[in-house]
Amino acid sequence: MDGIWPLLLFAAISTATPGSATVMAVASGARFGFAPSLPLVAGLALGLGAMAAAAAGGLGAVLLLLPSAQVALRVAGTAYLLWLAWRIARSGPPRQGGAAAPGGLVLGLLFTCQNPKAWAVTLGAAASFSGLATSPLGLALLLGGTFTGFALLALSAWCAAGGAMGRRLRTERQWALANGLLGALLAATVVPIWWS
Repeated sequence: MDGIWPLLLFAAISTATPGSATVMAVASGARFGFAPSLPLVAGLALGLGAMAAAAAGGLGAVLLLLPSAQVALRVAGTAYLLWLAWRIARSGPPRQGGAAAPGGLVLGLLFTCQNPKAWAVTLGAAASFSGLATSPLGLALLLGGTFTGFALLALSAWCAAGGAMGRRLRTERQWALANGLLGALLAATVVPIWWS
């Protein structure tokens, strides 16, 4: 059991620190509220857990052997994050009775699975903590469950913070500033993708 504490600390820090998923949770919480955003939060968390399980199960080794796949993932992920950042930055205040709805479980899964930072975290965890299990399946279950649980907790907290922020925004100018800031923060998350 002593060897599990570093994994728990790694999962707690990597899921709670700001990144594209946390910005998405804050933005959805601010715009739609906490409860309506929970399917998106669940999708983001389940996506990270699935990636951790896949990395532990051997997909990580395949990705590391294919540099072209890594580059393609970075390019696609960067393009999607920048497009999403632009959409968030340009969105106005929520409209009462409008047709807009928060992203759901599937969007959260897809968003996480194209996120290069999430791949880096889960590949690093699979490599660093492989000694905690006697088989790839055991490691996949351990990492998948750990990252899903910690991501649910962390992203729920970020979403609640976004909801609190959204309740304080009154004017179109305040919403424009908040959306611009959230869009800029999301765009900034691509820097570590290319810097590392």
